[in-house]
Amino acid sequence: MKVVIQRVSKASVTIDGVKVASISKGLLVFLGIVNEDTLEDIKWLTNKIVNLRVFGDENNIMNKALLDTNGDALVVSQFTLHASTKKGHRPSYIKAAKPDIAVPLYENFIEQLEVDLGKKVQTGQFGADMKVELLNDGPVTIIIDSKNKT
Repeated sequence: MKVVIQRVSKASVTIDGVKVASISKGLLVFLGIVNEDTLEDIKWLTNKIVNLRVFGDENNIMNKALLDTNGDALVVSQFTLHASTKKGHRPSYIKAAKPDIAVPLYENFIEQLEVDLGKKVQTGQFGADMKVELLNDGPVTIIIDSKNKT
């Protein structure tokens, strides 16, 4: 399981011209899932996300986590995070999990993130053509892969 996390001042998802999700200060989380991902990956990643110290303290030093700031989270599924670009110029997405595996893991990820964060998480729609708008704050962008824990 791989995530790209962006600290944002605001972010939203629009599908077919309708805004389906939006947050103010918080984290935009792009989530990519592979067949080998498990509930252990979910628990490890969601804990990491809510406790990641990427928000400024009173001295504007990144010492505060999403939990400390009462910030929001927006999760967007993104199979392209597992693109292989080793051969040619057209990415291969063969590593990305198919919907029958990915959808339940995506839903479990959202549920666990809500438990860890202690509030509702905004989401895009799995498999939809989404338009994602964001105002990256910093910019701060972090990539975490649950298969590289050490």
